[in-house]
Amino acid sequence: MWMVKPSSSLIRWVAASTSSSSPNFARLTCSSSKDVLAPFSSRIKNLFEDELVGAAASPRRRLVLHGFPGGAEAFELVARFCYGGGGGVTVTAANACAVRCAAQYMEMADAPAATAPSLAKVADKALEDMPHWPWHCVVDAVKQCQSLFPLAESTGVFDKVVGALLAQMAIPAPGDATPTSSSPESSAFRFSCDTKCSSLSLRRTWWFEDLVVLSPGMVERVAKALLARGADHGIVARFLFYYLKCRIAGANAEDKKAMLEAAITVIADLDRSSVSCKGLFGILRIASPVKLAAGCQEMLVAMIGRKLDHATLDNLLVQAPSGTGSLYDVSLVLRFLEAFLRHGDEPGRLKKVGELMDLYLAEVAPDPSLRPARFVELATALPAAARDCHDALYRAIDVYFQVHGRLTDDEKMKICKGINYEKLSPECCKHLATNSGFPTRAAVQALASQHTVLKGIIRHSGPLKPASPPPPPAAHRESYDDAGGDNNGQVVLYASRLELTLENQNLKSLLDSMHWRVMELEKVCSRMKTQMTKMKASRRGAGGGAAAARSLPRMCS
Repeated sequence: MWMVKPSSSLIRWVAASTSSSSPNFARLTCSSSKDVLAPFSSRIKNLFEDELVGAAASPRRRLVLHGFPGGAEAFELVARFCYGGGGGVTVTAANACAVRCAAQYMEMADAPAATAPSLAKVADKALEDMPHWPWHCVVDAVKQCQSLFPLAESTGVFDKVVGALLAQMAIPAPGDATPTSSSPESSAFRFSCDTKCSSLSLRRTWWFEDLVVLSPGMVERVAKALLARGADHGIVARFLFYYLKCRIAGANAEDKKAMLEAAITVIADLDRSSVSCKGLFGILRIASPVKLAAGCQEMLVAMIGRKLDHATLDNLLVQAPSGTGSLYDVSLVLRFLEAFLRHGDEPGRLKKVGELMDLYLAEVAPDPSLRPARFVELATALPAAARDCHDALYRAIDVYFQVHGRLTDDEKMKICKGINYEKLSPECCKHLATNSGFPTRAAVQALASQHTVLKGIIRHSGPLKPASPPPPPAAHRESYDDAGGDNNGQVVLYASRLELTLENQNLKSLLDSMHWRVMELEKVCSRMKTQMTKMKASRRGAGGGAAAARSLPRMCS
């Protein structure tokens, strides 16, 4: 390639550009520079025509180019190219990205003559070989692109860089060895890898360490571009979690916010199976003291909600924001439930979340700062199909009533609306009937519901028919079998009817005892009503009121 010695004008020109405090602008310090640059750069030609028309020619007049891509080094390459008449510059892997963006900035896409090359085309030709560049050159190109946006995107430079990255990532590390430092599994501080990955998967993560130095904005751009080109979602997810693990520690609040928002934005586009629930809660814990953008917060809550059936009790025990007075962030869990219910209509997943919420209710029930309205929302958030048995819910409510002893009967009844008494076991129903912490109306409803359940069981069992005669003794079994008929079936039928008879007798006995209990409670309620009527009619003084209160039945005092 033809090389030329720069003239004295070029020396003054470049010296002026490199001595500036800002690396991304250049100054033309002599009027003769226009005659050299203008044939190659439409931008320079137009600027001189627009800005210097009618102005007195002065050799000391300067033209400042702000925001020059690639800074002074790229500007010098452009100048050498122009002073060399379209030569004198070697475009390499180290400067191809900057030269291409600088050529775009200077509007040098068209050649000044048929014999002179275009700097943009020269740079494009060098970029075509990028997939064959050494890995470190590709990484350097990615780093260069961080300061070349938006020109890197509009010129296609960034797209070529991503294509080279993807091609290089598919190649195992030299020697088929994976640096242990570049795998998220290498640290006890793990975000998303709940299971051990195969050796093949580990060999595909060798590049993590080299890209972890990128800025949050560049990580987001690279990750999204890789996904658009068909990169494995699981590998991209692991890289994002590894990036957070390496960069979050020691970062200030503003940088943490940028990193978390970039990671959340990309993770929201990944397949649900590629990100674990544990990893999402890890991000949530880090993001708690950082005020994320509202959109990112909603995305994170929605992602966790969709995977709520994989969560554990420890995951849900998120500390409440300071100033609320509560121990745990109940509002956040309610948002998780809302997000889950928008997608979790499968019975199996619904029942898992129901079991999880029973554990969570038992954990938050002793919190004295938990308001009744919030507890009601938790207890009634899930549909009826989420719980086959309401024993755990009853026990959580019982604990809540013991801690919050000043609740009125009306407040307690609102909370008890979450209980389906027909799904209580006989043991819990019996405990509720004698539990002084529950309103009497709740006890009556529980016993009445059990009464209905037992009647339904007996009704559906049907009338009993006379049992078949017992089978003959063993000595006569052979002749009995030879007699023909389905005698084996009759024996089984006899045994089953015998068991059913015993079961019905037990159910009837339990039904009678519950029916007696309901009658006793009705009598108590009737006595209460009579006493209250007498008290209102008599309108006695304070002393008389106290005497009347002492005469109330024990259950009502």
